[in-house]
Amino acid sequence: MKILVTGDRGYIGSVLTKMLLEKSHEVVGYDTDYYAGTELYEGGHSYRHIVKDIRDVAVEDVRGFDAVIHLAGLSNDPLGALAPHLTEEINYEGTIKLARLAKEAGVGRFIYSSSQSMYGISNSQGELDEDASDKNAITAYAKTKWKAELKLREMGDDEFTVVSFRPSTVFGASPRLRCDIVFNSLVGSAYTTGKIEIKSDGTPWRPVVHVRDVSSAFIAGLEAPKGLVSNQSFNVGIPNGNFTVRDLAEAAQRAVPGSGLTFTGEHGSDARTYRVSFKKILTVLKDYFKPEWDLDRGGKELVETFRRINFTEEQFRGRMTNRLMQLEFLLRSGRLNQDLRRI
Repeated sequence: MKILVTGDRGYIGSVLTKMLLEKSHEVVGYDTDYYAGTELYEGGHSYRHIVKDIRDVAVEDVRGFDAVIHLAGLSNDPLGALAPHLTEEINYEGTIKLARLAKEAGVGRFIYSSSQSMYGISNSQGELDEDASDKNAITAYAKTKWKAELKLREMGDDEFTVVSFRPSTVFGASPRLRCDIVFNSLVGSAYTTGKIEIKSDGTPWRPVVHVRDVSSAFIAGLEAPKGLVSNQSFNVGIPNGNFTVRDLAEAAQRAVPGSGLTFTGEHGSDARTYRVSFKKILTVLKDYFKPEWDLDRGGKELVETFRRINFTEEQFRGRMTNRLMQLEFLLRSGRLNQDLRRI
């Protein structure tokens, strides 16, 4: 299968592309490459790559592909807050333009990387499911993800299969590692400083999932029969994949024996607490999505990677692994203009 992967040079994309190549797919990447030079280690694979802003995608960029996996975009709430109007332009308008052109070019399947952030701050005590649970998108990032899902559903038909995946917060090793996400941050802090400090009381819930399991979900979206995935949305996670912040911190401490763990409680219980149901993906796609990673295995992998590359506190705290810091650096150094376009 010939697959275009947008955002292939990002945290998830640099893992997903390797997995696709290992399954003998033909892969072409498409990425504006904001994070060039932040690789912590060599990805170990090569393929054709288009360096281009998603806002500038043209029909010739998508012609001849069997499927598009769309990861590209401003990747979290802090980045969305950097420039809300650009988040709309990149994450929503760019997504819909890409999908429209893909459909026009005869691409058969469009796999969208959405987000659980659309659930917002949940008032529910139960687990949030894909279809029945309220959507309470608060941030610019969350609003664009939900809005794009709704528009993509309108575009899906017998010739153009659309499926959306809503990953839990991702963790695990990648050549373009992020340490601005919760479990990676906790393990990175434990490894580079010997300390883990939690500013809440540790009770908020967070669903998390390994980067390779997220990549496996996207691959399941390619391989599963159209009837199982067409115009569907799936939360991506593992069985019992919801954890308290305390659970995550204690797993990080296990990954780095001897590290200290303190709960300051200065932020109280933290209103950002939610639990998500993974029943749909684990049943509907059970023959195609088979997650393999838990916290302890992922924590061990991170520590082994840190040791192998001599990971430092400077890398942990700096722009190499923190996306907003990298964009701010590119803006300050005149490499991006205020529209986040390369100069």
